[in-house]
Amino acid sequence: MPLPRPLRLALLGLAPTLALLLVLIYGLAWRPAAREAAAIACAAQAPVLQPGQALKVMTWNVRYLGSGQHDPGYDPARALENVLRVLREEQADIVLLQELQGGGAQQDQLARLQSHLSELYPCSSQTPYWKAGLVAPLHAGGSAELKLATLSRYRLNRAERLQLPRKPANPLQQPFQAQRALLVSYLAVRGGGQLAVVNSQLDSAAEGADTQRRQVAMTARLLQRLQRQGTPWLLGVDLNPLRPEQQPRPAVNSRGDAAGELARLASRYPMIPSLEQASGPQQAAWHTHFAKDGHEAGAGSTLDYLLHSPRLTPLDAQVRQHDTRDIAGHLPLLARLLLPALD
Repeated sequence: MPLPRPLRLALLGLAPTLALLLVLIYGLAWRPAAREAAAIACAAQAPVLQPGQALKVMTWNVRYLGSGQHDPGYDPARALENVLRVLREEQADIVLLQELQGGGAQQDQLARLQSHLSELYPCSSQTPYWKAGLVAPLHAGGSAELKLATLSRYRLNRAERLQLPRKPANPLQQPFQAQRALLVSYLAVRGGGQLAVVNSQLDSAAEGADTQRRQVAMTARLLQRLQRQGTPWLLGVDLNPLRPEQQPRPAVNSRGDAAGELARLASRYPMIPSLEQASGPQQAAWHTHFAKDGHEAGAGSTLDYLLHSPRLTPLDAQVRQHDTRDIAGHLPLLARLLLPALD
């Protein structure tokens, strides 16, 4: 039985409307390349790293400059001041930051930090990992962008963005999800060498998906390549929550999950904290994340790690806990490392 003429006309008009809607959706979507240059800024007078010098490194998920931004009492100016206070007091040579807002209709939080820290950190690199024209992970409507940023007191030669494996999703959803990446920054070392600094935040271990395991495996391949090239490197990474059964253990195992990949990395390269520290009797000293809503007060876990080339010599390390628990949910992890001397 033929459809009534008004219904046929309505269906004919619906097809181009849907096509136009799809074009608009994909026009707003961000689809980064597998490998591309990352934005850098570096003052001409920035000093060059010296072989054999001690280097202080910090990695910190600042969680949009304060995890309480959805609370009625959240004060963005105070959150900014708290982060600035810690950065000024620590004066790390290299700072790896995750979960900074920026771009679009939002205020660029990296620019806000740099406006107060330009003398301390003349060089920086950055890359987005969540960038969408119409998506609301943080606000009710509008655009969104999250980025990784690396601040440096020393000269940056270049930086690149390496796309990590993506979470499974249908073709309409995937372009609007977080596009996790590795931000790889190359610092000049006197004598023609360089130091590779890798910054990342991985996807959480979603139920039934192996995305995080594949992301850790790709990161391991990058570190192997740097090792083969003889390039000293360090990696600051926020692992995001693992499921309880996936929490890493000191023993290296053969499981094909994220914890197994992390254990294999820890068996291959020096890691701060070690898995023994992160899960042993002194684990509270290495908690870098404190659970809040709906969790026991003071409950914590280690989500943030620093790994480094065997060519770098660790001197000391700590988690700054005494005055940072109320800033961003994550706590800054710090380490001092000795660069290799000239051969």
